[in-house]
Amino acid sequence: METPTEREMGFLDHLDELRRRILSGVVGVLVASIAVSFFIGDIVEYILLRPALEAGLRLQNLRPFGQAFLYFKLIFICGFILGFPWVLWNLWRFVVPGLYEHERRWARQITAWTSVCFLVGIAFAYFGMIPSMMAFAKSFGSSHIENIIDVNEYLGFFATVILASGLIFELPMVMYVLSRVGIVTPTLLSTYRRHAIVLILIIAAVLTPTPDPINQLFFAAPLYVLYELSIVISKFAVKRRAAASDQP
Repeated sequence: METPTEREMGFLDHLDELRRRILSGVVGVLVASIAVSFFIGDIVEYILLRPALEAGLRLQNLRPFGQAFLYFKLIFICGFILGFPWVLWNLWRFVVPGLYEHERRWARQITAWTSVCFLVGIAFAYFGMIPSMMAFAKSFGSSHIENIIDVNEYLGFFATVILASGLIFELPMVMYVLSRVGIVTPTLLSTYRRHAIVLILIIAAVLTPTPDPINQLFFAAPLYVLYELSIVISKFAVKRRAAASDQP
């Protein structure tokens, strides 16, 4: 009978290991933030401000040292995005002592694919969602009211959208893990497909700033593709789980 290869750890050992992994993850994010700080000027000019400026919006600073705080917050956000794979790696290293050997193999793959899904979600938000939202913000409202946006409010909106999109794109990996442990099955996902479509349309309506159904479908389509992909991944995970359980 297969047993974990690592020695069993006591409660205090687990706490100490958790503390070390959290500290390692934080240090990784800080190192990534320091690396980002050398390029923060270009990041502000060519990445952060680009969607708003291309939409024709004007940005302003309303606070003393507002731009300094803007730079510091953006450094941390970019550091977190770059350090996200390292944080996931430390999470995997924390749980690995309690895993069987075959579980360790798919846990390594999850770490890599989770990072990929997160970055793809961020790219989708930056190149798809944010430009559309900025164009709508520019065109909506009275012609007698000029849209001049506080740059720190803009950063908050920018960070919320890209991080939320990154997390939403984790759906296939979440379903894979839940299927591997037996909590979710492809039959269950298929049965509730219609409920999922309604929920996806609601999410698209909330995330889309315009009542135009074309734009809403533009955001809903990738979410639906992710759900269908989750069903396929769930089937694959269930087969892998069954094959692993048949091994002596």
